[in-house]
Amino acid sequence: MESAIPKHLEQKRTCPRNLVDSAYLPPFPAWTTRFETDAKQFTIAYFAIQSKMAIDYCEHQLFTQYFQGSHQPQYWVPSSYVDAQHYHHLVITAYWLDVEPFELWCVESGFQTWWTSPQREAEKYGYFLEVYFPKITEFETIFSDQKTPEGIAYLAQGMSDEMQEHAYYGSMRDRLPIAQTTPLDGEKGNFASIDTPHQSLRIKLKGKENLSLIRSGQDWENTTGKERTLYVNDVEPILRQGMDFLANHGLAEGCFNCRYMTVLDAHTGNKLNKTFGLAYFRDLKHLEQWAKSHPTHVEIFGSFMKYVQEMNFQINLKLFHEVMSIPAQSQHFEYIRCHENTGLLNTNPVINIQE
Repeated sequence: MESAIPKHLEQKRTCPRNLVDSAYLPPFPAWTTRFETDAKQFTIAYFAIQSKMAIDYCEHQLFTQYFQGSHQPQYWVPSSYVDAQHYHHLVITAYWLDVEPFELWCVESGFQTWWTSPQREAEKYGYFLEVYFPKITEFETIFSDQKTPEGIAYLAQGMSDEMQEHAYYGSMRDRLPIAQTTPLDGEKGNFASIDTPHQSLRIKLKGKENLSLIRSGQDWENTTGKERTLYVNDVEPILRQGMDFLANHGLAEGCFNCRYMTVLDAHTGNKLNKTFGLAYFRDLKHLEQWAKSHPTHVEIFGSFMKYVQEMNFQINLKLFHEVMSIPAQSQHFEYIRCHENTGLLNTNPVINIQE
């Protein structure tokens, strides 16, 4: 068993670990990603189309037609969701192993010219682009299956051996390298726009210090029989309720926005038996508080534990998450013709610009 934080990222702690028992053995195995020791910083981008009507999957080519050339993303995955305002969204999540390749791709592929064109502000769709540039010390991952990568794991060298820091409250912080020396307190207030003219159709938002994001995924493709029935009928509805709570009432809990998305087959656009929630918290502390004690998450955890006990801990469900805690300068948010509750506009008092 090994530590979640690799040796080359270990520092002398000024912020204590939550795990005080060095002999602690988790009740079940879990793994984390391992990257090359020279990995420094990454790019994770969410490209989205928004519409009052259902969006044909072929429209993903508005973005993916630019995923070509030597600087294209190393991995991308499509997903969809319908928000509380009944707007449909088609989302592409894309990953780059560094910042410079992403910046070169923006220019060389022609995407930047397309994205910044005033024509985007006169089309039938709304669009948004949310980009993050986490350093290797500013994110952590956890997987219930060592052989099934998701998200940023597709960029990794591989997986760790079984790790110690999981299955207790506070383990998320213990896995985060930057938390060895930084409390990661968030910034008060809502998101503010950047030089946005009155009634502008294109809105950019300033980042917030130590914004915490969690992308938490569920894959029940390989479940069958009793396990499939238990997950679909008893676990997933409780999970959906929790995600809906964060989406509609999360501000009081320090959650700026939450999207519960269904993963799509990249070739056909068909819905898969895979979902993920993407939630934006003011900081890691607010995420931890919701996970530890809020009734919605307590119910999610309780339904999951009942499920695994009924299956005698022999399950084919696969779970993962990636958590980031990143500075304001490593965040980019831009919304074109989107309604006022879209993404992080949710906290910004702007005019509804969607026709």
